Amino acid sequence: MSGLRRADVAAMVEHTLLKPEALAEHAAQTVAEAQALGVLGVCLSPSVLPVEAQGLVLVTVVGFPSGRHHAEIKAAEAALAARQGAQEIDMVVDLSNPLVGDYESVEREVALVRAACGDALLKVIIESEALLTLAPDGASAVTETSRAVERGGAEFVKTSTGFHPAGGASVAAVSLMSAAVSSRVRVKASGGIRTAEQARALIEAGAHRLGLSGSRAVLDGFPV
Repeated sequence: MSGLRRADVAAMVEHTLLKPEALAEHAAQTVAEAQALGVLGVCLSPSVLPVEAQGLVLVTVVGFPSGRHHAEIKAAEAALAARQGAQEIDMVVDLSNPLVGDYESVEREVALVRAACGDALLKVIIESEALLTLAPDGASAVTETSRAVERGGAEFVKTSTGFHPAGGASVAAVSLMSAAVSSRVRVKASGGIRTAEQARALIEAGAHRLGLSGSRAVLDGFPV
């Protein structure tokens, strides 16, 4: 992985704008920035869909950022997002379930939303740093939650919303998540990734995707 170049990393990046105060014009600017940077995709709030994002994978979020929504509401939100052009959907898990070891509820929630996504891929945000910090056995919670996400049928397990005070992506969490799932499921790291050094470490730990708001600064740290 030490030979990573800018284009290699750009092919993993979802340029992200999820600030609640962002306006439609800011979303359009983010799409234009993503196109200019040559990244894989753009991740935007669901209320700005549909948007034109030619040449990009269009990603949105559901149950964001707390995850404390009824699973049926998340499923309905996912279905609407898919109808409005979202190709990938990042769902926030209800954190109250893995914190008490209720992984069956995690699996059921994921399966319900996965069924609503249609052809769109599903990524499931587990707030890995919150699990590591708050669960009685944090490492086990991250591992078992990741496995439940896979059993529910999701294509990705994702670290963080970037909004939880416990923090964003970490090498420790990505390593646990990557080891927990089969090769069918990929890992997305997001939240607090601001430097090329952080991005490289997360990729080496097993991340296949990076959610970045400061994409240019990260990409400029890699050789062309």
